This record gives sequence, structure tokens and C-alpha cells, in this order.
Amino acid sequence: MDIAVIAYEDINPFMLSTPLAVFGGAGLSNDHRVFVCAEANRISTSAGITLETPHLLDAAEEADVVILPGWRDASEAVPPAIVEQLRSAHARDAVAVGLCLGAFGLAETGLLDGRRATTHWAAVEAFRDRFPAVQIDPTAIFIDSGPVLTSAGVASGLDCCLHLLARLSGVAEANHVARGLVLAPQRSGEQPQLIERPAPASTAEARVADILERLWADPTGNPSLDVLAAEAGMSRRSLSRHIRSRTGGSLGGWLRRARIARAQDNLLRGGKGLEGIAVNCGFPDVQSLRKAFRTELGMTPTQWLARQRVG
Repeated sequence: MDIAVIAYEDINPFMLSTPLAVFGGAGLSNDHRVFVCAEANRISTSAGITLETPHLLDAAEEADVVILPGWRDASEAVPPAIVEQLRSAHARDAVAVGLCLGAFGLAETGLLDGRRATTHWAAVEAFRDRFPAVQIDPTAIFIDSGPVLTSAGVASGLDCCLHLLARLSGVAEANHVARGLVLAPQRSGEQPQLIERPAPASTAEARVADILERLWADPTGNPSLDVLAAEAGMSRRSLSRHIRSRTGGSLGGWLRRARIARAQDNLLRGGKGLEGIAVNCGFPDVQSLRKAFRTELGMTPTQWLARQRVG
């Protein structure tokens, strides 16, 4: 699968590196080919670095995924040539992605009209004024609308790309990449943008991080807060506070997302029978599995699987 990343003059190097780190990292088991293209073979960056891009913009014309990683200024229109590559991707049933202010480029194609989308919180009002036909959601860190995806700020671009990698190669592959990047794989697109998520700096925080990582790896149990608090050596209230600061929600919400992630992996690997998948992923029954999918993703497991077929 070919993944084209569009670069442009004065691009933020970190934004450019975001999809490259997720889709082009060493050790991936997939066969994705990731390449950078631009309107010129030499471009400058916002950090004063000059980059040589081996491909011009027309190289994106056959790509299965086209990503615009940010944009230099929300008040400046994205060049027509870049907009046309995003529009062309949609026309041939490829996936078009706008990370951070890259959502402005997607909006200029008209592909977001009538759809939910997000962008950096600081640019939401400008986005709403310019593109009133788009259902802008200022709270989500990324939104998957099937053929088009948008994300919020810089770190949210990593979450969006990991989510797309899970669509293309499975949740296990995305989790593998996230672990290599020392990122938590659990952030859902509906998590609020403006939430404090400190790295584990203290022994207590490290213990909580270890507990959450273990639960993510095996969410089939049903541990109580009291048991986990005793394991972490803190009060129930303190544990709940740590979990909320790291995940944006409760222990129950974390476990639900972990179970959904395992169910997604089962479905992508060809697992048959929702009843068996439900039990294998920690749900008490198939009704609970379906309810969790509808609550977290707004669709049934069958609908979600149908949307993962890309290209």
C-alpha cells in the first residue's frame, strides 16, 4: 500500500515526521511504502532546515492514502495543487487525511461538507467561519469519517495515524508501533483535546502506568478499584485521580476501550462469531460488545469492520 505524505514550504518538521514515524518506522511487519512529495524538490521548513524531496506532487496520484500533515497558517489558503491531490484521492476511493491544520486543506476540497471533523483547538473558530458546512467538533482529538480523517494538534496526529494504521494492518501492529514510540495506544478519537496527560514522573505514576499497560494487554479480567489501589499502594480516590489524568476518564471507560481494541484486532484477523469474540475480549456477552461499540465508535462491530476495507 502506497502512503503519500505531502510536504510544503515552511512545513513544521515535527508535523512532517508524524506520519513517517508511524507508517515508515523500522520493524513494521506490513508492506506499506511511505514517501514524501511536494510541489518542488527542495523546500524549507519552519525550523530553518532545507529538505530535498525525491518526489513531486503528482507522485501522490496513485497512492492509497494521501496525508497533509498540518498547514503553515490557518488564515492562508492551501495551494490548489495540494487541494486537488486530496480531492483526487477521494475520487479514486483512497483515504485522505488532514492532520492538525491540514484539516483546512481537506475542507477546501468540499469533502468534509456535512461531515464531522476536527482541527487544532486554537483554529476552531477560524475553521467554523470559513467552512460552515462542516460539522466541526472542537473536543475530539481525531475523527475517522471513513474516506477522510482529521486530527487536532501535533500529538493528536500521532493518535490519528496509529488509528489509521490499525485500520490498515490491525490493532496489534498499531500497538507495536505505539510501544516503539513510547506512546499509549489507548487514546480514542473522542478524548478531549485539552486534558492533562503527564508522563509518569513519580514512582506512583509509574505504578499506575504499569497497571494500565497490563490491563490494556489483557482486559479480560474485572479488577476492582480497591484491589488495584492496594496494588499501587495508594487510596482508591488517588488511583482514580491518576487514571483520569492519564486516560481522560474512568477505569471502566479504559477497560471498555481496551476490550474494544482487542475485539477490533480479532475482527481484523478474521475472527468468526461475535459471541466467541465477546468472551475472548472480556465482555460478558455479545450484547455488551455491541453496546460498547455503539457507545465508543457509534456503530456496530459489523459496521466497523466493513469500514476497514480501504482501497
